[in-house]
Amino acid sequence: MLQLYNILKPDGTETAPVRSDRELFGSNRTEPVGWTSPIGVQRCNDAPTQVAPKGRSLRMLPKIVSMDEWQAAIEQQIAREKALTRARDDLSAERRRLPMVRIDKDYSFEGPTGTLSLADLFDGRRQLIVYHFMFAPGWKAGCDGCSWVVDAMTHPAHLNARDTSIVLISRAPLEKLQKYQARMQWQHPVWYSSMASDFNHDMGATVADPDDPTRTSERHGVSVFLRDGDDIYRTYFNGARGVEYLGSMWTYLDLTPYGRQETWEVSPAGWPQTEPYVWNRRHDEYGTEPAF
Repeated sequence: MLQLYNILKPDGTETAPVRSDRELFGSNRTEPVGWTSPIGVQRCNDAPTQVAPKGRSLRMLPKIVSMDEWQAAIEQQIAREKALTRARDDLSAERRRLPMVRIDKDYSFEGPTGTLSLADLFDGRRQLIVYHFMFAPGWKAGCDGCSWVVDAMTHPAHLNARDTSIVLISRAPLEKLQKYQARMQWQHPVWYSSMASDFNHDMGATVADPDDPTRTSERHGVSVFLRDGDDIYRTYFNGARGVEYLGSMWTYLDLTPYGRQETWEVSPAGWPQTEPYVWNRRHDEYGTEPAF
C-alpha cells in the first residue's frame, strides 16, 4: 500500500493526506503505486523538511514481491518498452523524410586548427551533427546540463564510419572553450567558437530578449546538416528535453537524414544501407578488419 503524507502546519494541525510530490511541492513527480514511503513531511515557515517517524528509515524502497510476481512485472514492462522502441523506429523513419532548408549564409568558426567554414566542419563527410553547447562569451564556465550531454557522447569514430561528423559549437571565445574542455578532460568531439559569426543567432541557439534586443540568452540543442556537393542543408533541430536521450551512436544516427543506414530501416529508395552488424567496429579498428 502507498503510504500517504500528512503535512504539519506551524500551529500543529495536519492537512488532509496527500500522495504525490505535485501536491507536496508543486512538481510533476508522483510516487508509483506500490512504493512505500515511510517519511513524514513537516512544514515550517513554508520550507518542507523530511522527518523520519521514530524507528523508520528515510529510504524510499520499491515493493518487495516474490520471484514469480517480479518476473511477471518485468515481462509486462519489457513489452511496453519494446512497443516504445518500435514507435521510436517509426518516428525515426518519419524524420528521414523531413524536408530541409538550404544554408546560403557564410559562417566562420574558430577551432584548434584555425578559422573554418561550416563546410569545413563536415571534415569531408556528408552529414554533420552540431551540439549547441551553452557557453556565452561572458560566462566563466560552460552549462552544467550541456556538460552532462558531452560526458555521455559516443566516440566520434562510430559516427564517422557512417559518413557523419559531430562537433560542439558555442559563442564563448576559443580560449575559454579549450580551458573548460581541459578541465572536463574531454578528448572529443572538437569544439568550435562561433563568436565571430551570426551562427548561434541564426540557428536559434542564442536568442535576443524581445523587450531588450541588447540582452541575449543561450539555448542548448542539436542541429543536423547534410552536404550535397557545395550545398549545405539543415535537416533537423531539437532542444530542451529533446536531447535527454542522446548518448549512444544509435541515438545520434537516428537524428540524421540517412539514419543508421541499415537494411531493416524504412528509408526512402536509394538511401545508403548495409546489413546490420557488419560495419561497426571497436572505435580503434575502423579501416581494418574486425578482430574476433
